[in-house]
Amino acid sequence: MMPPGGAPKRMVDTRLRHLGSIDPEEWPGVATVPDAVLMNVRARQAEARFARACESAGLDLLGDEPDLTIDHEELFPRLAANGWLGLAESYMAGEWRSDKLADVLTELIRVGFRPRGRLTPPVGLPDGAQDNGGALPGELIRLSSGDGMSAFGGVFASGVPTTLRTAVKSFVPGAGRNREPGSHFVDVTRIADPVAVEREDLGEAQRRAAARLLDAARVRSGSHVLEYPASGGALSILAARRNATVDVLTADESQVPGLSELLILAGADKDVHIRTIPRAIPGREDWGGSYDAIVSMEKLEVVGTSGAKRYIRALDRMLATGGYVAMQSLVATDQLGPVGREALGVLRAYIWPALKFPTVSEIHQLADRESSLRVIAEVHFPGHYLKSVQLQREIFEGQMREAAADGFDAVFRRMWVYHYALIEALLRLGHLDAAQFTLTTRNRRGRR
Repeated sequence: MMPPGGAPKRMVDTRLRHLGSIDPEEWPGVATVPDAVLMNVRARQAEARFARACESAGLDLLGDEPDLTIDHEELFPRLAANGWLGLAESYMAGEWRSDKLADVLTELIRVGFRPRGRLTPPVGLPDGAQDNGGALPGELIRLSSGDGMSAFGGVFASGVPTTLRTAVKSFVPGAGRNREPGSHFVDVTRIADPVAVEREDLGEAQRRAAARLLDAARVRSGSHVLEYPASGGALSILAARRNATVDVLTADESQVPGLSELLILAGADKDVHIRTIPRAIPGREDWGGSYDAIVSMEKLEVVGTSGAKRYIRALDRMLATGGYVAMQSLVATDQLGPVGREALGVLRAYIWPALKFPTVSEIHQLADRESSLRVIAEVHFPGHYLKSVQLQREIFEGQMREAAADGFDAVFRRMWVYHYALIEALLRLGHLDAAQFTLTTRNRRGRR
């Protein structure tokens, strides 16, 4: 995770009473606001634009039960200066609040809210070149998961799967610049939305998602498995229970003690070996090995465009011929447009600097162009991921005191709630999808 202090310092140092408890070195974009004199006209325009958007979205700002409450007018210069990022930072500063946060974000995105107008260039954010691996602190995972060790979306017991073999365009390097791409068949499964889900079901749903990933990678007794990167423990523990031998790679040494403890408690420490690597995406000199199966949980979307190429090449290099890769990712749909992408700016500014949700087509092209791998199956479960995110947010909100005791300050806690609500909104609108992909080598045992 990107340190909060790594966010762009775009603000001038104008401190206000309600911001007095916020560390300006830790949270520079939250602790200060644009100069009120310089921003006055633009702030009034932003206020009017916000009011029109709320009216169009059917959001009530007044009454006994408003959809959102604005406690400090500093929201408006933030909107004028930094658009959707300013909206998020204002929420993180406690300047506005809502008991229906996901509803509010959903409706603002749905009506196409553009806080800074259509002609103003976007706020400068990390360019995606930085890759910190996307690792989350173990304490944060524990506070917002159903099983205490899984940060990823789950698959609930309800929901009927339907599979259709589909022809997908492919691009094989060397086919010729002017040659039309060929096609290959992919088994595409869609799981219907879950029903009658309760908070207590989240842990089992996360384990079910992990088990599905292991099934897709054909992990069985005797398999030599790589989990890359470490994702909290559930994947490796379940693989060990199938009598597989597992290596887990992490570039974050702070993950090792907590993960080791979980493996010991689960009785899996003899079969699971944690390996630290010098960088998040290993080169040939960082890690060798040839594995029957590789499983990867929600990594591709946090490494950026250039990182994705190095990532798929690393998987290709470490997979034995005839082996299988299974990975889970949130992916963009054709519905994700400029407004949704602007709304996601807060996640790049404060959590994952290289965040970029690929489309399904981009994942297919990435495998074909940058590796000898090919996607052979997809499983889509957006409704299940949506319910997972809702429950994760509820669990985290129910443990705010514990989060504070673990060192997560009020700004961070509000940011983490906002992050869940934003992902929920984009899933509701169909801008994001959740999928598991199975890949294998195109040249299997010498045959194309």
